[in-house]
Amino acid sequence: MIGGRGSLVRMAALALLWGSGFLWIKLALNHGLTPVQITVVRAALGSAVLLCLARSAGQRLPRDLGTWRRLVVAAFFCNALPFFLFGIGEQTVGSGVAGVLNATTPLWSLLVGLAIGTERGLRPVRLGGLLLGFAGTLLIFAPWHAAGFVSRGSFVLLGAAASYAIAFAYMARRLTGKGTAPIALSAAQLIAATGLSVLTLPADGFAPVHADAKALIAVVILGIFSTGLTFYLNYRLIADDGATSAATVGYLLPVVSVALGAIVLSEPLSLRVIAGMAVVLVGVGMTRARPGPPSAVEAPAAAASRTH
Repeated sequence: MIGGRGSLVRMAALALLWGSGFLWIKLALNHGLTPVQITVVRAALGSAVLLCLARSAGQRLPRDLGTWRRLVVAAFFCNALPFFLFGIGEQTVGSGVAGVLNATTPLWSLLVGLAIGTERGLRPVRLGGLLLGFAGTLLIFAPWHAAGFVSRGSFVLLGAAASYAIAFAYMARRLTGKGTAPIALSAAQLIAATGLSVLTLPADGFAPVHADAKALIAVVILGIFSTGLTFYLNYRLIADDGATSAATVGYLLPVVSVALGAIVLSEPLSLRVIAGMAVVLVGVGMTRARPGPPSAVEAPAAAASRTH
């Protein structure tokens, strides 16, 4: 059960910081930065924040080469690739819809689990949630309307959500529970993501920077608050209020992204998109239904999906 007023305040703050990330990406794109430039800066700033927090907590980065090799794989699928894909996708898709499509990550996670055999005996409720979630996604796309959201950007955003799902399956098997403190592990992963992102700079990252103050402020907030600080706040929420409270934040993110997109960027907010968002969230909730209480390790993995 979710705690009292203090718990609700922490959850609201975390949802606002994470959910606003789509807005900051859109603002940075609209004011002169490229997807590669945004990816490099946010990963670098996020890793710097986590590195400082890890050192202040006395947590040391991993030193063995094997762990760093696994971190590179995790950083590619959980950070570098989806960060870049969200930048590409939001060039043609609104920030609010991007937040809703990001909420499909648990649906992809279930599909990945079925494919690799970690999900067995799929119960009717979870299967129904999977189908309902993708029906909600289809409702958002509205391919039967000429003004629907079917575009390259929409599918790129779904690819980002699927990339998170692949990352979670890999991280659960190869990284979590191996002895490295969580904040230090997150810092190391974002350091690896920064290195991978730098390698892509020749693609368009060396393009002349015509960013104005709004773009720079947006990407700084994205990196420090919506990427770095949220990792730390999420782990604090898990420690203080439990995994259930932390997992509940995920349901608030698309609501925040849609609201901010409509208020700040005047993005169109149709009843169809709102209905699709509701259907997706109900479907996600059904796929997470389990016979017993949620384990303490589920929320950290789900949290990574929210660092879009």
